[in-house]
Amino acid sequence: MAQAVARPRRGGGTPGSSKLVRYLSYAALLVLTAVYVAPFVWMAITSFKTNPDTTASVPTWIPQPFSTEGYDAIRDPALDTPVLKWFVNSVIAAVFHTLLVLATASTAAYALARLEFRGKRIIFGLIVATLFIPPIIFLIPNYLIVDTFGWIDSLMAVIIPTAATAFGVFFMRQFFITLPDELEEAALLDGANHWHIFSRIIMPLSKPALATLGILSFLTNWNDFLWPLFVLVENRTLPPGLAVLQSANTTNYAIIMAGGVIASIPVLILFILAQRYVIEGVARSGLKG
Repeated sequence: MAQAVARPRRGGGTPGSSKLVRYLSYAALLVLTAVYVAPFVWMAITSFKTNPDTTASVPTWIPQPFSTEGYDAIRDPALDTPVLKWFVNSVIAAVFHTLLVLATASTAAYALARLEFRGKRIIFGLIVATLFIPPIIFLIPNYLIVDTFGWIDSLMAVIIPTAATAFGVFFMRQFFITLPDELEEAALLDGANHWHIFSRIIMPLSKPALATLGILSFLTNWNDFLWPLFVLVENRTLPPGLAVLQSANTTNYAIIMAGGVIASIPVLILFILAQRYVIEGVARSGLKG
C-alpha cells in the first residue's frame, strides 16, 4: 500500500504559529483599546474629584475624596454654568442639522447617480472640487449671510449654513451607484415615477449609508467649536460653552470634566445603536467609481 504523503497546510503555517499570530493580534487590539479608552476613563474619574484634587501635583486614578461637586455645579441655577442648557441646544442643533444634511445630500446624490441629464459630470466635479477649499474661507461670508437673516445668537445659525455638504453628496452618490439598475427598470415598467423610486425603493435600501452619513454629520455639528463661537452668545452649544468655564486665572476642571462626560453620552449611544449600519455603509460606499 502506498504510503500517504502529508500535505502542507495552506498558508505554509503550522497550528502553533497560527495561534501565536492570533494571540498577538488580540494583544495588539487590547493595547489599542486601552489607548483609546484611557482618556475617557480619566475624564469620567476626574469628574468625580474635588477641584483641588484635579490639580494635585501627584495625579491619582481614585478620587480622594469621591465628590459630585462638578455635577452639582452643573445643576445649580445660581451659578453661571448652564451646561444642561448648552447640552439641550447641542442636541437640537445636531439633530436638525443631521436631518437637513440627509435630505439635501440624498436627493442631490440620487440625481447625480441615477438620472441622466446634460452637464451631470461637470456639476458633480464642481461639487467635489469644493472639498479642497478650506472651510475657514467661508467663515466671514457665512457670518454676513446669517447676520442678514437675523440668525445671530440663534440655533438656526448652526443648523442651516452647513446643511448642504459636498461630502454628503459624494458619499451618498458612491452608495447609490452600487445599487442594481434592474430595481429602477422594474419600477418604471410598473408605472412608478422617479420620486416613488427614490422614496420607496432607493431610500429603504440605503439605511447603512444614511446611518453612516447621519452619524458623521451629527458628530461634526456636535463637536463644532469655531463657528458657534462666532454666532452664538447666550444660546451657546456645548463646545464653546465648556470653553467659557476656563478663565485666564482659574479653571474648574471638575465641572469641565463633568460637562465632557455629559457631552460624550449621546455620541456613544448613537454609535452603539448604529455601528452595524456604519460598518456596512463604509464597506459599500466605495465599491464603484
